[in-house]
Amino acid sequence: MSAATPSNIRNEDLLALQAYVRAADATQYNDVHKDTVILDLTHSNLRQRHAETRFDLHDTLDTLRAKIHQKTGTPPVFQHLQFYRGRGPAGAAGNTHELPFLEIPPGIDDDRMLGYYSLMHGITVHCVDLDEHSASRGGQYEDVSLVEKYQMSDEEYNKRKGTLRDWARKEKDRDATFSLAKHAREHRELMDARRLMKEGLPLPPGFEVDASTGDVVRVQPEPESSVTSKKSEEKKDNINAPGPESVEGVEVGMRCEVSPGGRRGSVAFVGEVPEIGVGGYWVGVVFDEPVGKTDGTVRGGKRYFDAPSSNRGGFVQGKNIQVGDFPERDIFDELDSDSEDEL
Repeated sequence: MSAATPSNIRNEDLLALQAYVRAADATQYNDVHKDTVILDLTHSNLRQRHAETRFDLHDTLDTLRAKIHQKTGTPPVFQHLQFYRGRGPAGAAGNTHELPFLEIPPGIDDDRMLGYYSLMHGITVHCVDLDEHSASRGGQYEDVSLVEKYQMSDEEYNKRKGTLRDWARKEKDRDATFSLAKHAREHRELMDARRLMKEGLPLPPGFEVDASTGDVVRVQPEPESSVTSKKSEEKKDNINAPGPESVEGVEVGMRCEVSPGGRRGSVAFVGEVPEIGVGGYWVGVVFDEPVGKTDGTVRGGKRYFDAPSSNRGGFVQGKNIQVGDFPERDIFDELDSDSEDEL
């Protein structure tokens, strides 16, 4: 793979980015002291590149070898040094054709200063590890796939205290209806309610501001008798069968969101379903998650559409469905429903 140059880059944004990054290339060493040289260090067994390592021109070759030993683990007695004016054999482009302009075997000229070699900024010093038993061979220093991963059995994890599973188990003992999904949902609802309060917007049903603390809290559900009374009133309002106008604009194949709970899915049926309640026009939905009550059939076994399982489909009144751009989302975003307007 060749290096990216203006001649082979066609994207204007990438060219602009390249120009920005390279803008100071010609002057990047202007502020470096005249006795300092900046070198890149690479290694024959390692992918790592130690870029822009600073040395004093009065440092000896032994100092350079000590720095390489510190960064790569190869002792000086096994370091065969190669000097390149480019990126060397460990370059990002995999260039193996560049030849070194200088090679120094181990034990040679160790007391000679770096300034003797007339080294320039940006030169790559490549260390060839001559140790046949080097610990850096075979990816031992960099290949994480060679590291044995710790694994814990379910039995051992179940015995541990203070874990997520242990906490969930205690919550389940305290509240039989508890589940991690329910907890995540309720926590998200609380965070949303707090956000609305900060924005000065009305709180959603089921939340209020605690007068003593000023914080948003979840209020207790209404008594069962009150809920039953409300459902009775809703049933009275729904005596009339929903007409075709209630499903106007809804077509098979559309994405949709169903209330209550913001459950999402795709429209699979639109039409009359006399077997449900007072009959009328209904919308058959295949939900993205198992939050439905049917597989597309009604009482008596008549099938109106196909859903993957008995809890992936639902018949919904038109007033409870909104069609549009509703992509799939995580199951934790779904809420439970016992609506009388849905089967």
